[in-house]
Amino acid sequence: MKNQLILFFLLLSACRLPAQGEAILQKLEAIAIIDQKVMMPMRDGIRLATDIYRPKTDKPVPVIFSKTPYNFNSWVDGELSARTFERAYEAVSRGYAYVVQNERGRYFSEGDWDILGVPVTDGYDAFSWMAEQPWCNGKVGTLGCSSTAEWQMAVAALDHPAHAAMVPQGFGAGVGRVGGYYEQGNWYRGGAQQMLFTSWLYGVQNGRIRPTFPKDATQEELIRASRWFDLAPERLEVDWSEAFRHLPVQDIIKNVDGPVGIYEKMIRRKPNDPAWYQGGLYHDDMPFGVPSFWFASWYDVSISPNLALFNHVRQNAKDPEVADNQFLVIAPVLHCRYTRATENTIVGERSVGDARLDYDGLIYGWFDYWLKGEDNGFPENTPRVHYYTMGSNKWQTAGAWPPEGAEMVAYYLSSGGNANSLYGDGKLSTQKPGQEDKPDAFTYDPANPVPSLGGNVCCTGNAIEGGAFDQRKNEARQDVLVYTTEPLAEGVEVSGFIETTLYVSSDAKDTDFTLKLIDVYPDGRAYNLDETIQRARYREGYDKEVFMEAGKVYKLELTPLSTSNYFAPGHRIRIEVSGSNFPRFERNLNTGGNNYDEAEGVVARNKVHHSEKYPSQVRLPVVRR
Repeated sequence: MKNQLILFFLLLSACRLPAQGEAILQKLEAIAIIDQKVMMPMRDGIRLATDIYRPKTDKPVPVIFSKTPYNFNSWVDGELSARTFERAYEAVSRGYAYVVQNERGRYFSEGDWDILGVPVTDGYDAFSWMAEQPWCNGKVGTLGCSSTAEWQMAVAALDHPAHAAMVPQGFGAGVGRVGGYYEQGNWYRGGAQQMLFTSWLYGVQNGRIRPTFPKDATQEELIRASRWFDLAPERLEVDWSEAFRHLPVQDIIKNVDGPVGIYEKMIRRKPNDPAWYQGGLYHDDMPFGVPSFWFASWYDVSISPNLALFNHVRQNAKDPEVADNQFLVIAPVLHCRYTRATENTIVGERSVGDARLDYDGLIYGWFDYWLKGEDNGFPENTPRVHYYTMGSNKWQTAGAWPPEGAEMVAYYLSSGGNANSLYGDGKLSTQKPGQEDKPDAFTYDPANPVPSLGGNVCCTGNAIEGGAFDQRKNEARQDVLVYTTEPLAEGVEVSGFIETTLYVSSDAKDTDFTLKLIDVYPDGRAYNLDETIQRARYREGYDKEVFMEAGKVYKLELTPLSTSNYFAPGHRIRIEVSGSNFPRFERNLNTGGNNYDEAEGVVARNKVHHSEKYPSQVRLPVVRR
């Protein structure tokens, strides 16, 4: 260890860090033993590059472990170095070792990378290795957001004795199938591809050739190499607002001269393909063995399956202690933006007020309880669910999700047959529709899709800015059906899962139906809350495809949305129905073919029916206070 420290400081003096990283490093080195480029062995001989920061003490300490596909080379990029050292300093100053590791096949780690397709045993083996170190007290907690969270659920199914607690944040891409959600790691929503992975994999997936180091490279050589070689590829900047339009979809990355990799395999998988069940995704037929503190956000990609997974674990974990120790925070922010909430938090264009929360205090209170055994009363003093209600702009608590007392209220679609656009006659009300069916017709042309405007999204480059935006620009289109309530005489809090039943017909073999939930302000501003889509061919389940017959009316149950929003007096509740939300979701080319390998589409002429026979409706979880 003495030689490792000497090497560390010799390298530091030979090549100075950017000032941003050097300042925090000076604080860190005063309290921490720093051991970088430890090549941790896995059971198959592959070694994973690991940096370890631990307190200067002879007493064993618990570990906070973060595993990631992203670059954490602390010697090259100023922001990266500061972020890594800041996280390490926070943990070490609180009496924890902080261990950060690259997934296999990423940067200095050996092996081949596959998004959530590497062995789940890598996590298990890492827990075993850390628990056996003399500086570890035998307890490991996992922490991270997005890709540093998504691997945690599947490894929790293995129930390693050292894996004492976890804090997954923005974790949806690790959820495969849970209940009726077949998103398969956010790849799908309602059977339609979520295009965020096209742009994300362009920047992350490895090509066939990448720099590697000899198996006999020493730790000293790897540390030196990390000062000289960042290993982060410099890929061309892509205008994703244009790149997403390329057809066929399977060639989008190739068309922007990106690396050939797992995208080309994944794009061919159907929603229930066996390959989804062979990797690192967590599915609802798997056990779960770890107390968890979940962090979700209203404008994340996968808020609904995230909440469904929380409920699933609480209801199905076999160990009562595990089932009873699941806690949840839902913030009004974008993907992994928890700490960016301010006194006036703006999400897109909408102010949602003071959404700050002491995240570090909550997280370390959780870890202190489970990893240090501190009697801090965390389970008794922490609400089961801590959620933020937009509109009323306040944090609230509940003992379950949805909150106790939430009552599903049906709002029915109606019109005189002309709900097209904001200027049509579409209505939304609790009054059941009459006997006469006056369907609303719209044309969906995949060459002219409805553009995504804000929404629950991440990772799409310049193509979409996530969050709440005034939807009136889209609502002026004739291919968007708009249904709106009268101004509310009393405020309505909607908190929970939003369910939708549509009765539809089309002249196409297959097409999509999209839906958005909107809060309409008295001045006309129309802010989106959540959105979903359903590919008609999967209306009877994701294990089969059933195509449409021209003119025949079909019942669609859309994937539930989620929100907590207070519609104040004078506001109106609105939904939009259309055939596309692009590039949030891929375009359905309406042919009934594979879609991913097609370059030409056909126009679909679609109808939404609403009558006593066809009661199209949205069911809102109304909380009365």
